[in-house]
Formats: sequence, C-alpha cells, structure tokens
Amino acid sequence: MRHNSPVTATPTQQPNPVLADDAAVRLARAAAREEAGSELLGDHVGVVAEDEAAVTHLFEARHAGYRGWNWAVTVSFAGEGTPLSVSEVVLLPGDDALVAPDWVPWHERVRAGDLGVGDLLPAKEDDPRLAPGYVASQDPAVEEVALEVGLGRVRVLSREGVLDAARRWHGGDFGPRSEMARSAPAHCGTCGFYQRVAGSLGAAFGVCANELTPADGHVVHAEYGCGAHSEVEVEGGPAVPVADLVYDDAVLDVEANEAQAGQARSGQAQADAPDAESGR
Repeated sequence: MRHNSPVTATPTQQPNPVLADDAAVRLARAAAREEAGSELLGDHVGVVAEDEAAVTHLFEARHAGYRGWNWAVTVSFAGEGTPLSVSEVVLLPGDDALVAPDWVPWHERVRAGDLGVGDLLPAKEDDPRLAPGYVASQDPAVEEVALEVGLGRVRVLSREGVLDAARRWHGGDFGPRSEMARSAPAHCGTCGFYQRVAGSLGAAFGVCANELTPADGHVVHAEYGCGAHSEVEVEGGPAVPVADLVYDDAVLDVEANEAQAGQARSGQAQADAPDAESGR
C-alpha cells in the first residue's frame, strides 16, 4: 500500500471521453482492487483530468483509519488504435480526510520550561535573537567592552533578541501589569533591593534581591512592585510584618452541660404549669 502526501488535483479541462468511459473505469477499478483488495475498495467517486492523454479515477477507500481517503488510479491513452494503460495507483487523502498534522522540526516545538537536567538545546546558526559579538549588537555597553579588550563572547543579544526579552518580561508575572504590581505601594525602581541589569535592558529591568518576596532572584520591571518595598511604612509605628487575614468557615457544635440542661428543663416545667390563682 503506497501513501502519498495530500494532493489536491484541480481539473483544468474536460477529460478525454475515451479515458472516462465505462471501460476506463473498469480498468482503473481492477488496478485499484489489485492494490486494495475487493472488500476494501468502495465506489467510484470522481474523475480528474491530468492532461489530454491522462486522467485519474478516484475510488473510495474503506480501510480502517482512512476515512475520507481515495484510491487514485491514473489511466493514460497514447492515441487512437492503442490500448488504455494504468500509469500509477496510489492512496491519497480527500478534502475531508483524516491526516497526520504537518511535521514540525523538534527545535521549533520546544517551549519554555521543556529543558530538563542534562538536556542540550543548541541555538540555531541563524537565530535572529543573537548577533556576532564583534559586530554592532545595538547595545553600547557590549560594543564598548568588545572594542577595548578585543575579545568577548562569540555571540551576544541582537536588537531583536533584546526587544523579544523585554516584551516577554514586561508581560510576565513580574511586569507592571501584574496583580501584585497594581496593588503595591511603590515601584521597584525606587526600592533599595532593586539591582539594575547591565546593558540597554537596564533602562527598564533589574533583579529583585529581597529574599522575603516572590520576586527574589527574578528579573522585574522597574514599575513592578510589592508590599516589601524598602521604604514602605506602616502608619503609627515602624514597619512590622502584617499577617494575612484568615477566614475560618468551620461549623461549631454547641452542647450544653448537664447542670445547664437541668435548669432549662425546670424553667420550662414552671412555664407550662397552670396558674394556681386563676385555676388555669
């Protein structure tokens, strides 16, 4: 059984009547049956003209797992006085066939977080995020050092790489639009725990060095913030840790002790007794 890649044949002309008559269909069916077997060959479902001397007959394929596929038999004709001949028999998917997804190279399928211990993920030679270290990197700090020393890294971040990182960090959990940043009393850019990164990214990003925050050790935007800002103050006194409010929705079972239960029964009995003076 031969499987070809999906092919959509668009008829550009009417098929030669000789190649589309009943005799041609019988010839094509016999060729398809030889490949597929009689039980797995369905109805004749179409004819596609390849050119003046060839057409392709399509037969429904009834193989398990091949919904929408067709056996395609190309029949050719060399001219008057010559017999019809079968050029090719292949199994092709139709427009609504179930087919495998397009192949995606492994290096394009890798996503953030996929890299594990011991894994190797080499950068592509033409990775647009990187530029040779000896050419303009769009980062003045890198260029200055490279020119002075005459050495440096083989490749550095290109302008596209810098912008890509900036966009990713800006929209991440430690960016200015995060929930933590929106409720913070001040921004990281004014915090004593904020350490700017080198290069052009330092204009907007730094690393948090406060071990008491979720952002510790992470790249944060200068406009990110949290409740542990170095200059935060609590009204009425020095800064003190503020505990989170804990809500307990547990149901309490209340059970009276024996003495209280006896008093309650006595009081109820007096209330139920008839009034001696009124005789009720």
